[in-house]
Amino acid sequence: MELDIRHLRMICAIAETGSLTRAAARMGLSQPAMTNQLHRIEELLGGELFVRTRSGTEPTPLGRQVISRARIVLSEMDTLFGDLPGLAGQVRSIRLGSVHVACVASLIGRVAEELPEAETSLRIEPSAALLTDALTRGDLDAALVGVIEGYGVPMAAPIASRTLVPRYPIFVALSAAHMLADRVEIELADLKDECWISPPGADDGSLAALRSTCRAAGFEPNVRYDAPSGEAQPLVAPGYGVRLVDPTWPAQPGTVVRPLAGDPQVGRLMVAWRRDRLSDGTAAALYRGVARAYTDHVTDNPVFQRWWEAHPAIHPLI
Repeated sequence: MELDIRHLRMICAIAETGSLTRAAARMGLSQPAMTNQLHRIEELLGGELFVRTRSGTEPTPLGRQVISRARIVLSEMDTLFGDLPGLAGQVRSIRLGSVHVACVASLIGRVAEELPEAETSLRIEPSAALLTDALTRGDLDAALVGVIEGYGVPMAAPIASRTLVPRYPIFVALSAAHMLADRVEIELADLKDECWISPPGADDGSLAALRSTCRAAGFEPNVRYDAPSGEAQPLVAPGYGVRLVDPTWPAQPGTVVRPLAGDPQVGRLMVAWRRDRLSDGTAAALYRGVARAYTDHVTDNPVFQRWWEAHPAIHPLI
């Protein structure tokens, strides 16, 4: 047996749905057939890719590596010819959505450089689930979607996607007066007695991911506050709580942003679009604009910039 594209899609479907049953339904297979295929793939690769937990099916360390590489292969296959000259096509407007990341400040301008004939609108959401729902309904034409590794959101035709950043660490924000604020990186276990601010996009699995990550570090997080991503700083600065943050954001006044030792939680960014709305060429041009917008803001947070420069393999393929 050799791995083919369908096997890679199957592995990613299990990771994104967190369930063999749901993944089998997405792939049009029975659960026994899906299970047998998975066992054969694991035998070929020499180890388990997924384990069953109380919250569903989660990838093993080997599984995370395979999933990350599979997503890169699939994203390139989905746009194999879309970035060739002359294939961009014509589109008059693009309804673009995005998760709340630093590069939203540059998205419109960078996309306009790649698609000057298109008028682009922008909708910002804290939730990948809301963005993909809007894509499914046709309320959006494309979106920059972020998910926590192991907690994907389902996407079905006519939605296609291409990975932008396959893997990046999630950082923690805390008060500048916190006793750990002067550390270069912070052990998650050292935050066991803190109050936590709930991460945005709980319906994506981000809250479940926070609980799972903290439990793996030996404690149950005390999630006391629920605040939109842009409204949490007034709670962090005076020390009422700590929160996980996207690493591209610079520290807000009165706070510091630090990496967590060992990268216990990582995210993935992808550009998704409706194939019935955007041609492959237009989608490729959109991807280039989003990629340039993202890299424009890598230097906003010097801590993340150092991590980024040390990991050139995860940079967007522009």
